[in-house]
Amino acid sequence: MIVALIVICEVGFWVLLAAGLAARYLLKRPRTGAALLLCEPLLEVVLLVVTAIDLKNGADPSAKHGLAALYIGYTVGHGHRTVKWLDGHAAHRLAGAPRPPGPPRHGMARARHEGRIWLGTLLGAAVATALLWLAVLYVDDPSRTGSLEQWMTVAWRAAGVHGLIALTYAIRPKKPPKPEPGKELEEGPEETPAPAGAAPRRPSR
Repeated sequence: MIVALIVICEVGFWVLLAAGLAARYLLKRPRTGAALLLCEPLLEVVLLVVTAIDLKNGADPSAKHGLAALYIGYTVGHGHRTVKWLDGHAAHRLAGAPRPPGPPRHGMARARHEGRIWLGTLLGAAVATALLWLAVLYVDDPSRTGSLEQWMTVAWRAAGVHGLIALTYAIRPKKPPKPEPGKELEEGPEETPAPAGAAPRRPSR
């Protein structure tokens, strides 16, 4: 049941997002669109409540409960970034707004961008760990909560791997591509137009 609910929440996230953007930019109803977008956190609340009820009814903590905690953590850490990115592109394509700037591609600017994304992963791991720890306290049976503690390790291992990847952008910043050799020579120096009435220049020999 929990796994099916995770799938429903994921599908519902995208359905509400599409409906909110359509109401805002196609139907010209910004308040309705904002209300639909604000309904998205309710999906995570429903998932959290159902998970707690499942444990309360005597279900053994398992991978499905750990996966639910990771899903909620990921949504908290990265959901706002996804909504903001899609909202910018919807405004550009449907409402004539300027095209949203893409992320930096080179140098320390790219490293800082990757670091901010990693902070979202770090937040998601912290949220997932907090939920898993609350579940451990809620069950209050060390013989049954081993799987939940293992999912804490999974959350921080993923955050650590992502952190190492983000760190590589700071240690070895990506350099912009070099101009093709000989391209400037082929184009030649730009000539300054002669003032009106001046005699034409004679080509140099």
